[in-house]
Amino acid sequence: MLMADRVVLVAGVGPGLGQAVAVRAAQSGADVVLAARTESYLAEVAGKVTAAGRRALVVPTDLTDDAAAQRLADAALAEFGRVDALVNNAFVMPPMRSLGRVDLDDLRAGFETNVLAALRLTRLLTPALVAAGGSVVMVNSAVLRHSRRPFGPYKLSKVGLLAVAQNLAGELGPHGVRVNSVAPGWIWADSLRAWFEYQAAERGVPAQQIYDETAATTDLRRLPEPDEIADAVLFLASDLARGITGQCLDVNCGEFHH
Repeated sequence: MLMADRVVLVAGVGPGLGQAVAVRAAQSGADVVLAARTESYLAEVAGKVTAAGRRALVVPTDLTDDAAAQRLADAALAEFGRVDALVNNAFVMPPMRSLGRVDLDDLRAGFETNVLAALRLTRLLTPALVAAGGSVVMVNSAVLRHSRRPFGPYKLSKVGLLAVAQNLAGELGPHGVRVNSVAPGWIWADSLRAWFEYQAAERGVPAQQIYDETAATTDLRRLPEPDEIADAVLFLASDLARGITGQCLDVNCGEFHH
């Protein structure tokens, strides 16, 4: 029960990692605030949180909007009176084009969700996190570890998010708040399955072959699953990591060494 009787706010509850973090937090003893744009999906995840015996608060939120983010912070504190951990998982896929050709307006749009939304919400919840001696975990990406084309815009946003986390660690550390990052590699969930199936159809091979070829690039010869990454997130949010801040933990089954 790493998070017994604590309150975890998960910003960006998607069908893969965001859901896994929320459910694993509940299974670890936490009440959970669920934030994303789609209310029907949030309600589904809330049902899994309550099935684990914990309370869930659903707050449909556009995390790029100042007023909406403020309402989220206010709702969490009104319901639970505290926030012990903030997990910033909101993400939109940046355009997959070279930096020499990508539209700059598209880059700016990606930064709103992938970088500024995390900074905005962390700032809004800083007083609550200070009061709780809490922690922040930013969900980053293994794109930090390579410079493959056409991942330049993707890497640019994630490097920005890493800088936010590291600098906030320095700013908030003296007030007792830790800020860390988790950098997943491939995440074996529905979206990746669909991508592998598409690649397999294009090549005329079984989808398992695409998986095997990709997994062969990792030390463990498999791809990490959402629960495995969620466990790393909760470790960093918990007291087990009470001496860790400003760090980025890779969870990639050994695809990259850092």
